[in-house]
Amino acid sequence: MVTVRVPATTANLGPGFDTLGLALALYNTLTFEEVPEGLYFEGVEPDYATEENLAVVSYKAVLAKLGLPMPGLRLSIRADIPICRGLGSSAALIAAGAAGANANHGSPLTREELLAVCNDIEGHPDNLAPAIFGGLVASFVENDRPYIARYSLHKSLRCTALIPDFQLSTHLARSVLPKEVPYGDAIFNVSRTAVLLRALENGDAETISVALRDKLHQPFRRTLIPGFDAAEKLAHDCGCVAFFLSGAGPTLLCLSADPDFDEKLASRLSRLPGHWQQLPLPVDHEGIIVS
Repeated sequence: MVTVRVPATTANLGPGFDTLGLALALYNTLTFEEVPEGLYFEGVEPDYATEENLAVVSYKAVLAKLGLPMPGLRLSIRADIPICRGLGSSAALIAAGAAGANANHGSPLTREELLAVCNDIEGHPDNLAPAIFGGLVASFVENDRPYIARYSLHKSLRCTALIPDFQLSTHLARSVLPKEVPYGDAIFNVSRTAVLLRALENGDAETISVALRDKLHQPFRRTLIPGFDAAEKLAHDCGCVAFFLSGAGPTLLCLSADPDFDEKLASRLSRLPGHWQQLPLPVDHEGIIVS
């Protein structure tokens, strides 16, 4: 029996569409116990207590890679990462299931190999890579192999999530994106992504505020989130360095360098239309932890 803790993640970080991801200190904890037969769940809503549960799917995938049959499984989940909020809940389950299967059989696979198995399920590594490795990660896939580069985030920078009381499916968020984009918009994002990574490492607030802008996804997705404009204005009025969608949304992230930012934001949050939860989220630097 093994227990796996896996962090939430935020993907894209403005211009790094389907490329950048950051692990955050909000966790799902899953326990995997192999039994002779059957599939048993604890802490799982009935709709997700099936073989289609992503943690079960990735558990099976790792065993298949190892050439092992799928045994019975007892799976307990404590899920603190909200579903369909742009905080990597699907990637967390996939990563945890893969790590659980690997650990239950002597951990023969490296984290890089686990990422490859998980990417075959998820289809993109931008959330999976930081969930597995922790920290700030850039990634791409070539010939079904994920490639990653890890970066640091300056200690002065803080993330604060604004989580609304409604969900937004990734499918819907993808559906509003254009099929083609102007060449200039692609250059706009690529150039900013390259500069952004160094600015995040150096804590260069002025550069970050400009480099985190985007033309490929946020202008279209923000229309799906009631209160986006008001939340953005409030965050900037409180002194945030940058404001951006977490993944496909609807969670919004504020990046700040002011130790008093959270206090300022909390005192004015009730002015926003709708219901929003403010959640300071330190960066997770460890990724998956198995015990």
